[in-house]
Amino acid sequence: MDGMDRVREKRSLWKQRKFWVSIVGALFLVIVVIMLLGKNVSTVRTEKDKISISVVSQGIFNDYIRVIGSVEPIRFIYLDAEEGGRVEEIVNEEGTVVKKGDVILRLTNSNLKLNILSTEANLAEQINFLRNTRISMEQERLALQRQILEQDYSIIKRKREFEQSERFYKKDIISKNEYLEATESYEYAVKTRQILSARQSTDSLFRDVQVKQMEFNLDRMKTNLELVKERLEIGQSIAQGQRMGQLNDLSGFKVTAKIDEHYIDRVKKGLEASFTRQDKNFAMVVKKVYPDVREGTFEIDMVFDKDVPDNIRPGQTYHVELQLGLPETALLVQRGGFYQSTGGQWVYVLIGSGSEAVRRQVKIGRQNPQFYEVLEGLKPGEQVITSGYEMFGDNERVVFK
Repeated sequence: MDGMDRVREKRSLWKQRKFWVSIVGALFLVIVVIMLLGKNVSTVRTEKDKISISVVSQGIFNDYIRVIGSVEPIRFIYLDAEEGGRVEEIVNEEGTVVKKGDVILRLTNSNLKLNILSTEANLAEQINFLRNTRISMEQERLALQRQILEQDYSIIKRKREFEQSERFYKKDIISKNEYLEATESYEYAVKTRQILSARQSTDSLFRDVQVKQMEFNLDRMKTNLELVKERLEIGQSIAQGQRMGQLNDLSGFKVTAKIDEHYIDRVKKGLEASFTRQDKNFAMVVKKVYPDVREGTFEIDMVFDKDVPDNIRPGQTYHVELQLGLPETALLVQRGGFYQSTGGQWVYVLIGSGSEAVRRQVKIGRQNPQFYEVLEGLKPGEQVITSGYEMFGDNERVVFK
């Protein structure tokens, strides 16, 4: 009996061991399967030397962007045709330095010639009319002066008759009626002289105003004639109103640049800019910001603050650094292709010994040509994959071979 009990006890222990071994093995297989499935779904493998890795650091963030600036003359003068015509001669070719009064080209305009002839005829008519008016005014002035002279003589005569009648009336030689007639005749002559004097003053003022107005109109006609003649000499184009070219004011220069519309709220008049040429730095200031956005960009004009490069020419290009704000301490990560893939919303961060990287949500702020400003999600000293993420797909983890 004892022997049979020992056999049964050994068999029972074996069954217990076998049971627990089966449980542990099943759990192990489940863990392995989960790990294998996890790796197949969310993991991608790549060679570490084919990617770029940067260390997150605390440093000074210089708030600037780099743009390509093009040199232009400080001012343009556009040449538009006020009158049409046929070009007869080009006096100064493109690229020639000209000054005020220089003729650029000559053209013939039959209608303009007829206009000049008509204006000259009207001017001659006005000159003749002014001459005749002056002669007529002079004749009227002389006639009025003669009337005044005759009236002065009449007053002398009537006064003498009045004084004689007054003496005779006092001596009862003439009647009272004769005396009154002589008195009234004298007084009438005096009042008539007063009226003629007032008329003389009024006519003189009227003549002066009328002559000045006519002379003013005559001067305007002469000026218009000169302007018409000038258009005949330096007209610009075959078609009226057509733009045929421009004059470049080379007394100064400006640098124009096109900037991504992303910065339109930050770029303002007065911002500082600079570029380096031949180991020398040249400072500039934003002079004008154009409000129109075309094809995703807007334009600015910059002028030199002090020094201007030697041998500067229109059309030259410079790589300009435009300062958007003051330098500040910030958490920085190197620029890279990852931003185009994620929009700066997440990055792959190396973990552990650096043999793999996992996705992490981040928040990127400002950027300059060298760094991105990290606002959330990273710490100084952490390593980030900054090259493009196209080869990683939507995987959560990158394992390095």
